[in-house]
Parts: sequence; structure tokens; C-alpha cells
Amino acid sequence: MRTIDGDKLLRRLEQLGSTGRNPQGQLTRLAATAEDRAARDLLVSWAKCAGFDVHIDQIGNIFFSLMVAEKGRRAKPIMIGSHIDTVVDAGILDGCYGVLAGLSVLEAIRESGVDISKPIVVAAFTNEEGVRFTPDLMGSLVYVGGLDVQEALNKVDIHGRRLGDELRAIGYLNDKELPFGYPSKYVELHIEQGPVLHSAGKSIGVVEGITGISWWRAIVEGSANHAGTTPMKLRKDAGYAAMRIATDLIDFARRAGSKAVATVGSMHFERGAINVIPARVIFTVDLRCSDEAGLKELEFALVDIADRVSTEFSVSVQKEPLARTHPSVMDEAIAEQIEIAARRRGLPSLRLVSGAAHDAQMLSRVARAAMIFVPSVGGISHSPAEYTQSNELVNGANILLDVVESLARQNV
Repeated sequence: MRTIDGDKLLRRLEQLGSTGRNPQGQLTRLAATAEDRAARDLLVSWAKCAGFDVHIDQIGNIFFSLMVAEKGRRAKPIMIGSHIDTVVDAGILDGCYGVLAGLSVLEAIRESGVDISKPIVVAAFTNEEGVRFTPDLMGSLVYVGGLDVQEALNKVDIHGRRLGDELRAIGYLNDKELPFGYPSKYVELHIEQGPVLHSAGKSIGVVEGITGISWWRAIVEGSANHAGTTPMKLRKDAGYAAMRIATDLIDFARRAGSKAVATVGSMHFERGAINVIPARVIFTVDLRCSDEAGLKELEFALVDIADRVSTEFSVSVQKEPLARTHPSVMDEAIAEQIEIAARRRGLPSLRLVSGAAHDAQMLSRVARAAMIFVPSVGGISHSPAEYTQSNELVNGANILLDVVESLARQNV
């Protein structure tokens, strides 16, 4: 049974994980920064040294490929993908693991000399995290045609810097067409970023679907006044109103069942003084559900609760949708292949739904898409404490190898 070079994969993860650290040792590689360029350059150097073709598209996505004999060049490729940009103060695995495992898979297949009938392409998508530029999943969204490339390039960060200019500055903006079309199948390997596999003692997660996400900003306007002299019944307290919306919405999500979650992740008070009734509050809402009907229920609940609170407390509430991704269903046939590969290698697997967004959501619009998870110890991610045992990382890459090789040898 073929295997990837596990030691090389782990070394690359550590080396990439050391790229983009600040003087305090924090790993922060936001899209189209100098830190992002250093990581991209390292990845491209590995791919070129291994002998693979490297291509950059109009939004800065990086692709490297293992091509086939002339008769198979017209076949739609099999694609492996993820991202190498990070959040602020990140761990070393999120996204990077899937890209580097993809490189390991290409090397293992080429070195084995196995006859494949389709090209295999590995993608590192731009601005998946969406920390510097919105929306998240931008590179894959543009790639599948869900967002106009010029609109994406015109996005600006909080300092007014334009994405297109920043990509050009780091040398990762290209106007040439890719030499291949959309893939027929897409497989993404990722750490789970949740506690399910680790707590269940399972090595491989077979992802059945990816949750839908709806992001909102709410602005509550009331009246500032003295905290001591204004009777409770005469107040227009934007702070209390905002907190009521938040708590009522979260209570609704708790009653809605395990598929639904709601988070108020930030809340800013104006004037922000201990003895002044808040006149204005701005807060964000993150709604998630694994089915479309449930996600719509959460959105309707937010609007209804905000309208009720607005009337009850004599404040105004502005509700602004920021971004939305629909829930995605992964391909059942590929999911079954993942299970078969896990059984053959003696690895216990578990079906589950991803509560985090991934590029596979976007690719599922144009290809049969699937995801493989490996355990996250303690369910921790987006943190320096993010950790998966080395043997589990190698196991996941070997499952990816098995599945991709099988897909690349099929005639359909």
C-alpha cells in the first residue's frame, strides 16, 4: 500500500508554520501581505523543486499540477485544495495542512509511476480566512464564478489598501488563463477544528455537509443621558436593547436544536462611559446552520427580535447583512470512498458535518466535492494551541492519497 512521505510533510508544516511570525512569535499571515508573500514563495519553491507546473490566476490563487499523457490532457482534473493565509495569532495547521498534504500526494503518485488518466491539481486559494479583505473564501469564490474578479480586486482593507494592488506588490497577480478547466472532483483535507473526532476516538472524519453561514451587523440608536438622573421608564438605552437582541437571539438558537448556532462576536458601545446611558451600539452576528431552512429561520428570528426590541425600548435598529454562504452537501460517492480507504488502513472513521466554512463549499458549485477531517485535540483551532498528533496528520494524508489516486484512475 502506497504512502506519502510523512517526515517530509511534517517538516514542511513546521517550516511553513515558522513563516510570517512577528517579533512576539505570533503567526499572522493575512492575505496579500509581506508575510503571505514569504509563505507563497516557499510553497512555490517546493512545488517547482519537485518538478510540478505552477500557475497563478487573476485573484492570486496558486495551482501546481501533475499532468498526464497527451491522451488524458483533455480530461477534467482532480483537484486538491485549501489555503495558506491565517487568522491573527494562528496555529500552523489550518488550511496549510491540506495544501502541503496535496503536494505530498502529487509526489507519491508521480514517484510510484502509477498510470493515472486525469491531471491532478493542488490549489492554494487566496484570502480564505477573510481577515484582511471580505468576504472570506474569496479566492475559491472568484475561481468558481461566484464573485466577479474585478469586484474582488477592488476590495479594500481597513487602511484603504486595494487587494489588486497588494497582490501585484507581492508578485501574485496574473492575467493569463489557466491551462485547465474546472475539476470534475475536488477533495479537501483539513483538521476538524472541533472536538467531535477527538472526543469519539476516531481518526478520520467523513464530511457529509458544510454549514451555511450568515453574517450581520446591527446598529442600535437610542439617546445618551445621565445614568443617575434618568428614570428607567424614560430611557432610550441602546445598550440594554442591544443586549436583549443578543440574548433573545441566542436563546432562540439554543431552542432550535443542535444544527443551529448564533454568536454575537463583537459589541461596541458609544459613548462607552460608566455613567452615561449608551446612545449607540454596533454589534455583529454570526448565524450558522447545516440546512437552508434552519439558516433562514435564524435570519427571520434576528429580524423579528430586533423589530420587537426596537418598539419595546423606543430605539431604532438597523440590520445589515454582510455575507452569506449556503449550506453545502458533499458528494456521497466520494464519501464512501473515504470510508473504504479508512477501513483498508485500519482507521476508525465517523460521518459528521463541518461547522466551519471551507473552500469545498465553493468548489461544490462546479464539481463533486468532498472533505476529509483529522482530529483536533481539544477541538481547538484559530489558536497557537491548535494541535493534531503527527501520526493522525500522516494518516489523513494517506487517506487523501488513496482517494485521489482512485479518482484519477477512474474513467468517469
